[in-house]
Order: sequence, then structure tokens, then C-alpha cells
Amino acid sequence: MRLTTRTNLAARVLMFCGINQGRTVRAVEIAQTCNASENHLAQVINQLQQYGFVRTLRGRGGGLQLARAPETISMGAVFRVFESSLPFAECFSEQDNTCPLTEVCRLRSFIARAVEAFYHEMDLVTLEDLIRGNCGLAALLSLAEDSRPLCHPPAEPQALSG
Repeated sequence: MRLTTRTNLAARVLMFCGINQGRTVRAVEIAQTCNASENHLAQVINQLQQYGFVRTLRGRGGGLQLARAPETISMGAVFRVFESSLPFAECFSEQDNTCPLTEVCRLRSFIARAVEAFYHEMDLVTLEDLIRGNCGLAALLSLAEDSRPLCHPPAEPQALSG
């Protein structure tokens, strides 16, 4: 199984926005940092905006931000937006299937179950899981001069002894 470039870029955009939460980021910053074509990235951002993952702001100071909290963004939902219209194999395509084995092939049902299991696992992963405490990611993607505050989860409040 291989994810499309669009899905990969969607994940990068969301991680970039998540690391820089509270800031308006520009597509050019994401493109430069994530080694992506601005044109291709614009298409991905448009789709992420249509599905409510990011909000875009036009004009001077414009850019994009997460539209929802990172813990509410399921990576399974993101992957479905970009992958679900693409058949995993020829036999899953209503229009392009020329395989003569489709009606009797048992492999097809095993593949369908495997793909569903993949999406189930991705449904359990949130954007928050990908960014929280990820020091390496914060160092690579943060626009802040000091990415250390993004690196560690907030400390648990200490009980007062008395």
C-alpha cells in the first residue's frame, strides 16, 4: 500500500499548522519547509479547507490555520478525503475493472478487509498524537525562534501537601 502525494502533503500541512498552532502560516512557508510544490500544496490546502480541517484567511497577513483542535482531527478522516476515491486495486474500480476473476476472486475480500483495518487504525490516530511532545518535528516545523516549549507536554499539576 502506498499513500498518494496529496495525502502525504495533507499530513504535512496539518502537522505544520499543528506545530504552529495559534499562528497564521503561509503556504510558501509550508512548501519551503516540507519540500513541496506550491501549486500542488495549494490544491491540497483547498481540499483541507473544504472538509473543515483548516481555515484560510485572504489578504494581507493571510494564510491558514487549523480549523479544529488537533485532538479532534482523525488521520483516518484525512486519509479518506484524499484516498477513498482511488481504488486500491483494479478490481475495486467500477469503471476501469477489466479483471475476469473479480466475481470469483477471494483475494479481493481479504484486501477489502485489510484496507478497512488500515483505516480503522488511522481513525485512532489524531493530529495531536503526531505533534505533541515530538521534539524533532517541532524543531523542523516551528516558526517560533525557540521550539522547546512545543517539545514537551504540559506538566501535570502537583498536589499541594499540607
